[in-house]
Amino acid sequence: MERAKKAGVGYMLNAGGLFDALPMQLEICRKYPNVFTLTGVHPHDANAYVDVSVEDVLSNTKNQKVIGIGECGLDYYYDFSPRDVQIKVFRKMIQASQESGLPLVVHTRDAEDDTIELLADAYKQKSFKGVIHCYSSVWKLAEAALEIGFYISASGMITFNKFEDLRQAFYKIPTERLLVETDSPYLAPVPLRGKVNEPSYVVHTAKCLAAIKSLDLAKISVITSDNFFNLFTKAQR
Repeated sequence: MERAKKAGVGYMLNAGGLFDALPMQLEICRKYPNVFTLTGVHPHDANAYVDVSVEDVLSNTKNQKVIGIGECGLDYYYDFSPRDVQIKVFRKMIQASQESGLPLVVHTRDAEDDTIELLADAYKQKSFKGVIHCYSSVWKLAEAALEIGFYISASGMITFNKFEDLRQAFYKIPTERLLVETDSPYLAPVPLRGKVNEPSYVVHTAKCLAAIKSLDLAKISVITSDNFFNLFTKAQR
């Protein structure tokens, strides 16, 4: 936290993935007022929450520091939970977002078509907002997400040499829809690749994103900070 402060990182969002972890997440928020958190079921753990209800999710959102639902979604790369169960649980997370008005933080890996279909079908029934976290996928996913008003979040992967296609995707994404993240403890950006990621490292990702958008670091910092609070309206500066 001290290193993050020295690096100029003002606010942080701690992802959720297990309901059982929420008390610990809230304790971190209590200790550090500039940290917010989420509640949700990660697709890896969907099988442990096969009977989760919308009410179960909403009951976890009563604390002022719980500002969104997630991370949640589909992961067909690892398939730690059966795909039909992942879809069932993801639908509950979407419904909770629709009912609460809290943004959805979406994890998707090797599941683009189903993710696009689930988000689009749900949006036709009732609008909701959210972000594709750690975007590293095909352009059609970003395009579909932008079409329903979602934000797209850049991780340290945009700094990796072999991901020129990803940098080109972020070049096309409107600045008013951009966020930056660590995906800690993974995906530490160049020049820190291979280390355990932490909030202070997000500055390197922001610098790369600024270069992609032909902006300076100060400008992209203001833009992504404003975008964060425009999306997560429950969060207070």
